[in-house]
Amino acid sequence: MQPISPTDLIFLLGESREHPMHVGGLQLFAPPDGTGSEFLHEIYDVLLEETDIQPTFRKHPAFFGGLTNLVWSFDKEVDLDYHVRRSALPAPGRVRELLALTSRLHGTLLDRHRPLWETHLIEGLDDGRFAVYTKTHHALIDGVSAMKLMQRTLTTDPDDTELRAPWSLPPRRRTGSKAGPSLLQTVGQVAGSVAGIAPTTLSLARAALLEQELTLPFRAPKTMLNVRIGGARRVAAQSWALERIQKVKRAAGVTVNDVVLGMCAGALREYLAEENALPDTPLVAMVPVNLRNEKDAEGGGNLVGAILCNLATDVEDPVRRLEAIAASMRNNKNVYSELPRLQQLAVSALLVGGVALGLLPGFVATAPPPFNIVISNVPGAKEPMYWNGARLDGNYPFSIPLDGQALNITLANNAENLDFGLVGDRRSVPSLQRLLGHLETSLKELERAAGV
Repeated sequence: MQPISPTDLIFLLGESREHPMHVGGLQLFAPPDGTGSEFLHEIYDVLLEETDIQPTFRKHPAFFGGLTNLVWSFDKEVDLDYHVRRSALPAPGRVRELLALTSRLHGTLLDRHRPLWETHLIEGLDDGRFAVYTKTHHALIDGVSAMKLMQRTLTTDPDDTELRAPWSLPPRRRTGSKAGPSLLQTVGQVAGSVAGIAPTTLSLARAALLEQELTLPFRAPKTMLNVRIGGARRVAAQSWALERIQKVKRAAGVTVNDVVLGMCAGALREYLAEENALPDTPLVAMVPVNLRNEKDAEGGGNLVGAILCNLATDVEDPVRRLEAIAASMRNNKNVYSELPRLQQLAVSALLVGGVALGLLPGFVATAPPPFNIVISNVPGAKEPMYWNGARLDGNYPFSIPLDGQALNITLANNAENLDFGLVGDRRSVPSLQRLLGHLETSLKELERAAGV
């Protein structure tokens, strides 16, 4: 047995039927030419033979002295037939049916009596492709780490037929500085040890918030997206060519992430307007960002912080909206650049910590939200990738909606594309797939406005 860390405990204690605390991902593959229906069946059989399972994929909460959520138990034998499953789509086997199945899978809880992960091999797509949906509890692994682990199962060589299972890959040995934690881990660590933060840290953080115009939490408008949620989920996914976004970036003199936020802002504006729910004041997004500077360049690892970005959804003109978004991101990053690392993490914890208040009875219904939505850009593969010769066509990350945050947008780069994964509370975010059309419309508006 092993004690459960305070950070992991946050995700275990915060989980309920309404709040599944797992991260998921949907990979879409095109099998090699000349293969038939037996291709995925053979992959399944090989995966069941990968019984050298790493400790992360063997553990689940155990009872200790009559209490649970104190220690991890590690199963000596893992029932791979339970954790690795085959599913077939109903006719006509479109992407619509694939996303309907993924929605149901993403909304169900993992069994606390077994290791907290599942992998689903999904066949029956009408174009001959197949999909792999995975979900892993956030207490085991965060979304960025899950993405990196998935990439390690892939290869850039289409002729490489070695099958690599994520549960059998040993951790990579790190050299030099240790990699930094994920944003949610950082928040948990900083919030959990706030009593030990020196007064000078809090003083500098307060100065950053009040004197340097850092975007503050709880100034976002109340919207239909900022309500208590249920347990059912709906997901949507689509890819956009990275070159389209880069052309807008170059023409407008902004960053790729600014253009992505501009796409999302335009889409959210139209979606809420259709629902007669567009507020007069701008929506605010929480955006995880890399805060490394030149001094950190040789130190290795990552420095991830939380920035609250003004999405300018009250602005009709797409160019002015993009300019406001870019200015908001730039100004907030400038504040962080003036702070030492510990203060950066402390400010991030203060900005994001308001989400935890959603656990208090009546808080979501009566208080303004700390922000309206999380929009996260996760690093992915920069080259075409393959798995047993099957080409990775799509890699869609799905994150965790929470009370007060009924919609989440996460994207990852995949070779020449950006793959968007949207997750919404099924009751609070009606017709989630309409947001995909609004994202395309929003990008076209930016392209026309930028003259590309």
